[in-house]
Amino acid sequence: MYLNQRIEVLLPTYLANQIITALKKSHPYEEVAYYLQQLENGNQEVGAGMIGELEIPLSAEEFLDLLTKNMNLKLIKHTAIMQRDIKKVAVCGGAGIFLLPDAKQADADAFITSDIKYHEFFDAEGQLILCDIGHYESEIFTKELLGEFCPKIFLILHSI
Repeated sequence: MYLNQRIEVLLPTYLANQIITALKKSHPYEEVAYYLQQLENGNQEVGAGMIGELEIPLSAEEFLDLLTKNMNLKLIKHTAIMQRDIKKVAVCGGAGIFLLPDAKQADADAFITSDIKYHEFFDAEGQLILCDIGHYESEIFTKELLGEFCPKIFLILHSI
């Protein structure tokens, strides 16, 4: 007995024929039900995080003080203070530790995110300061940011 199941996958367009052929070969009965939908995302290079540079490099202590003040934080969990200045900063609101390899590859001096587990702090390997500011705190300004870019979305969010 087969249960009806549905799966969705994202795939590069150039692999569609190969994937459909493999699906048909492995399907348990004659007719394969599938459909392809083209994603209309014009900005596929846009991801979950951002990297930017401070106008003036700050010492690690100055950077953490500024972060605490500007984000209205009571505390920041972070890796060891580095002796070099902080200039390039990576940010991902919410649970963004999956972007740590990208932040390191981009030579970020600091990475701000949330929900970092104890052992994940060690993955910074002294290459940058890893800052966990809290999930809520990392996303609190999202509504305002969306409002700047999408006034219609802002009106919808405000009415909720």
